[in-house]
Amino acid sequence: MTTDKPNSSKKQRYVSGVLIGIAVGYLFLVQYIPAINVFYQAFKIGVGPFLDNLTRTDFVHAAWLTLLLAVIAIPLNTVFGLCAAWAIARHKFPGRAIVLSIIDLPFSISPVVAGLMIVLLYGRQGWFGLWLQSHDIQIIFAFPGMVLVTAFVSMPFVAREVIPILEEFGKDQEEAARTLGANDWQIFWRVTLPSIRWGLLYGLILTNARAMGEFGAVSVVSGNIASRTQSLPLFVEDAYKQYETEAAFSAAVLLAFLAVVTLVLKEILERKTHIKDVE
Repeated sequence: MTTDKPNSSKKQRYVSGVLIGIAVGYLFLVQYIPAINVFYQAFKIGVGPFLDNLTRTDFVHAAWLTLLLAVIAIPLNTVFGLCAAWAIARHKFPGRAIVLSIIDLPFSISPVVAGLMIVLLYGRQGWFGLWLQSHDIQIIFAFPGMVLVTAFVSMPFVAREVIPILEEFGKDQEEAARTLGANDWQIFWRVTLPSIRWGLLYGLILTNARAMGEFGAVSVVSGNIASRTQSLPLFVEDAYKQYETEAAFSAAVLLAFLAVVTLVLKEILERKTHIKDVE
C-alpha cells in the first residue's frame, strides 16, 4: 500500500506536466508566436517606418472610421442592452426564451452571413432597395451599412452581462425605493445602476472590442473602398494584399495594442467583481 502512493503521485505529476505542456504548446502555436511575429514584422526595419505608416492618409482615415463605428455602436447597444436586460430580468412573459435566443443570434451567425442579411435588406435588389433609391439614401457600400452590421455583431454583450446581475440582485431594493417615493428614473440611477455598474462596464469593454475588430460583416457591406469605407481590419487585409506588409503589420500592431488594453481592463473588472462578491 505504501509503495503505490508514491507511484500514484508521480503518475499524477507526469499527467499534469504533459497536459500543461500541451496547453502551453498549443497557445504558443496559435497565439504567442503569431503575435510575436506581427510585432517583429512591424518593427524589423525600424521604428521610423512604423511611425510613418501610422501617419498615412488611408491609415488615419481607416482608424478614424473604426473609432466612429465603435462610438456609434456602443451607445446603441448600451441602451438596447439595458432595456432588454431590465425587461427580461424583471418580467416573466411568454416567449422569454425566444427573446434570449434572438439576442444571442450574433454569437451563432457567421459575420459574413450577417453582412449578407443586411445587403439583402438594404441593397439595390433588397426589400427596401427601391424605397431607399427613390429617397437617395445609400446604406450598402456606405457608412450607414457599416454601422448596422457593427451594431448587430456587438449587440448581445451588454445585455448578456447585465441580465444575470439583475436576476441575482433582485427587486427588493428597487421596491423599497419606490415605497419611499422614488420615481422610476431615480430608482434606475440611484439603485439599479450602482448594482450593475461592473457588469455594464464589462459589457461595454467587450462591445468595444467586437466593434473595433469586426472584419467579415463590415467587409461584405462596405465594399472596402480605401479612404472611404475601409475600417482598420480591412486596411490590414488590403495593405497585405498590395504587398505593403510593413503598413499591414503596423495597423495590426495597433489593433493588438487595443486588444491588450481590452484584456487588461477586463481583468481589472473581473477582480473588482470578485472582490465585491466576496464582500
